[in-house]
Amino acid sequence: MEVLKLHGVVLKCADHSEFDRRLTVLTAERGKITVFARSVKRPGNRLMASTEPFAFGTFLVTEGKSAYNLRETEIDNYFEEIRSDLDAFYLGSYFLEFADYYSRENVEDLPLLSLIYSSLLALLHPDFHNELVRAVFEIKMISVEGELPPPDSYGELLPGTRHALEHILKSPSSRVFTFNVNEEILSELSSLAAYYVRNNVRKEFQSLKILNAVSVR
Repeated sequence: MEVLKLHGVVLKCADHSEFDRRLTVLTAERGKITVFARSVKRPGNRLMASTEPFAFGTFLVTEGKSAYNLRETEIDNYFEEIRSDLDAFYLGSYFLEFADYYSRENVEDLPLLSLIYSSLLALLHPDFHNELVRAVFEIKMISVEGELPPPDSYGELLPGTRHALEHILKSPSSRVFTFNVNEEILSELSSLAAYYVRNNVRKEFQSLKILNAVSVR
C-alpha cells in the first residue's frame, strides 16, 4: 500500500474508540482530510503528541475508502507555548476552527496552511498584539478564499489603514506579518476585519465564544 507524505496541521481531534483517534488535518497537497490514528492512545505510543491540535509538520498516511490512516509523523512545531497563554490558546483555536470552516477536501491549499503557520508564530511573537494578529488573519483568510469585497465598500479609511490592507492582500501568507501599526490604525483594521467576517461567515465559533468570555473577566 502506497504511503503518502502530506504536509499539514492538525485542526481538531476526537476519540474514536478506547485507543484510536479521529483527526481532521489541513494539508497542502489534499486540503482537509480525515485521518485515523490507530492505537495512538495506548500507553507509551510516541505518536500521541502529534495527534493534538496545532501539531504542524509531515504526516505519513495510507489512503482508505473514505479516510486516511496515520503511519508516521515528523512534527516541526507543536506550538506548546500557546497552551500556556489562555488568550493565545483560544485565539489560535479560533484560527483552526476558521480554517476548518473554509477548507475543502481534495483541494490543494498551501496558502491557507501557510497562513495558519504564520498566524500561530505571530501569536508567540512579543511585538505583535493579539488583536492585530486576529485582524490580519481574518482579512487574509477571507481574501485567500476569494470572498473579500472591495475595500471601498467599507467607506473611508485612514491612509495607514489602507496601506496595511494593501500589504495584507498583496503579500504571500508567509510574509503577511512583517508590519506593525499604531492604536488608531489597529482599531480601524480590527473594525474592518469584523465587518468582513460579519458579511462573509455564517458560523459561530465555539473557541471565539470562550475567548470573549475569558477576556471580559
